[in-house]
Amino acid sequence: MKAAVIHENGGPDVLLYEDVPDPKCPDGFVLIDVEAISIEGGDLLARAGSPPPSVPHIVGYLAAGTVVAVGGGVEDRVAGDRVVTLNLSGSHASKRAVPALATWLIPDGLDTARAACVPVAFGTAQECLFTAGHLEAGQTALIHAGAGGVGMAAIQLAKHAGATVISTASSDQKLERLKQFGLDHGINYARENFVERTRELSDGRGADLILDSVGGQNLVDSIGALAYRGTLVSVGVAGRAGSDIEARALWGQNNTLRGVFLGGALLTEYPRVHAMIDDLLEQVASGDIRVEIARTFPLVEASAAHAYIESRQAFGRVVMTP
Repeated sequence: MKAAVIHENGGPDVLLYEDVPDPKCPDGFVLIDVEAISIEGGDLLARAGSPPPSVPHIVGYLAAGTVVAVGGGVEDRVAGDRVVTLNLSGSHASKRAVPALATWLIPDGLDTARAACVPVAFGTAQECLFTAGHLEAGQTALIHAGAGGVGMAAIQLAKHAGATVISTASSDQKLERLKQFGLDHGINYARENFVERTRELSDGRGADLILDSVGGQNLVDSIGALAYRGTLVSVGVAGRAGSDIEARALWGQNNTLRGVFLGGALLTEYPRVHAMIDDLLEQVASGDIRVEIARTFPLVEASAAHAYIESRQAFGRVVMTP
């Protein structure tokens, strides 16, 4: 089969399009012909900085396609099923084998490319807003990096929940486009202080929930934009690194700092999280929430696809097709 592989860590140019052996389908697994690959932030981080366990190594979390083989012991998947698959690696390829437990059936009427984009971005946003943040109707949510995958999902889910939604982005153009997804107020972080602007937009109160996928000083500064008893949710590898928060900064307003890692939740609370992602796929299929695809690349151009994401030009998801 064809795959985009790495032999070493580095920039997008380390991705090479090569022939590799077809994956086997052991007990408990399914094998799919890949039709769409959603490029996730973790894929870029793995390519750049996680030493490959062996070479050539196929990076990538999410791929969707059609089941072509089923391993022993698998009773709820059959050849011909359309599924989304999630695993730590292996998505950047024309075939993929994953545990059947890490698959979701694609609802009728939902195209494969959009389905591939749902589990990580929308699942993470759901966990941040409601499991960690307990967001309720009438509250105010500040979503950092609103034009990213998690951000765009969170804007829609927060709006559907009846919240007032504020978001940051790097340009007025992106903020204007985010209004169609439910954004109430946009903050251009390139020229506005988001802490001051959030307080202005909330009549001095601050945000009940802040979702931060940026990390570093942005996470630290977000404490200043929280309402009394507000919750700051940190998500993503970038969000867990380089943020020196003093605990007493949270005390005065009885604020809470929460961390979210979807993979850990899926392993620890599998029935709940798997069912939650099933529901999100149904919501996308019904049109209640949207997946915005910015651009589609052929797998042979995987290095260009990664470079495009890192250029920060994309508004929405970037997918690849074998």
